Amino acid sequence: MRVLRLCSVFQPPPTALTGRGARFDPIGGMQTHTYELSRSLDLLGIQQTIVTTRPPTAPREEALGTYGRVIRLGLPIPQCRQFYSWQATRLLPRLAADTDMIHAHLGEDLAIVPLALRAARRHRRPLVLTIHTSVRHTLAVTSARSAVLKMVGGRLERRGEQAADAIIALVPRVAALIRADGIATPIHVVPSGVVPGRLEHDVRPAHDPLAPIPRPRVIFVGRLHRQKHVDVLVRAAAQMPGVSVVLVGDGPERPGLERLVARLRLTRRVHFLGFVPHEQVAGMLGAADVLAMPSRYEELGTALVEGMQAGLPIVASDTGGIPQVIEHGRTGLLVPPGDPEALAAALTRIIHDRTLAARLGNAASREAGKYDWSDLARRVLGVYETVLAETREPRPAQPANETPLF
Repeated sequence: MRVLRLCSVFQPPPTALTGRGARFDPIGGMQTHTYELSRSLDLLGIQQTIVTTRPPTAPREEALGTYGRVIRLGLPIPQCRQFYSWQATRLLPRLAADTDMIHAHLGEDLAIVPLALRAARRHRRPLVLTIHTSVRHTLAVTSARSAVLKMVGGRLERRGEQAADAIIALVPRVAALIRADGIATPIHVVPSGVVPGRLEHDVRPAHDPLAPIPRPRVIFVGRLHRQKHVDVLVRAAAQMPGVSVVLVGDGPERPGLERLVARLRLTRRVHFLGFVPHEQVAGMLGAADVLAMPSRYEELGTALVEGMQAGLPIVASDTGGIPQVIEHGRTGLLVPPGDPEALAAALTRIIHDRTLAARLGNAASREAGKYDWSDLARRVLGVYETVLAETREPRPAQPANETPLF
């Protein structure tokens, strides 16, 4: 089976995590999802060509596993990243001619749906659409940009959902919203996952990766973006004397957060670590005492699943798809979004009640078994096989063609 995967973001090399690369938002849940799904499908013998954008230092082409190839388009400049769509418009129909199906991953990139439909229609290839962020149903309007994104992107999302042969939602809530919108396309729920084998090796490293930072430690993992409401966590830190807050990630909100930290006199207790290679995240989670996810909206936070795998007690916003991952009082605590007092109270409760922390962490660790990428990839493969059964027989996979396209 040959799959053409289209995603505006994909896990980059570690060299793209600093300098200009940090402004490219190189690390996030969608990047991890698209990479881990592709890697897991490669282990199942699926031949894939992944087309994505090009962060600084990332090669234009590279192999992925045995059967995969990653093609990065556009300029490695944050302000010009959307220029990739111009190259993709010309390249994707060529690639679609030698594939069995197209799988597009929709986040907040307005170009994804038109590009995917163009490639699918040119050679009458089936289309699978994964909704990472439903701009039509769950995107919160907080600025003029997000208002335009919701209006224009919402129409494009619906167009893609109507034209796709199958839709994959990360949580049941989003699937229900799409069905309620009158979409008749078959919808499957397949969440993001974790790689089980990493737990023992990475969560318990030989040294403490957060050693200079005093305990107790509250950790946040994710992009420093308005959606993540990290300012609420910083304000909560002001109400938790003696507690360290560790921010793993970077993004456009960092300068404002640094000013807020300085204004609240928290520079000794709030630590900005920036982006780190994804393989180091598990060790940092294992060295923390509690994970905070104060998002304004969230379909399914990959960091939540990784925190569960690490056996870490979690405090998260009661919003979006989070309540379908975290069960209040059993695998974590849920608080109203945008409420620093409630967030501080829940975090303090876990920090001071180690029996509660252990109970929540142990239950979360057991629940993480549902999110094994090996199993989830087989479920996605099942979607592919169902779609192809209604069209034509797939071709056998071959080792990746290393002939450069550029």
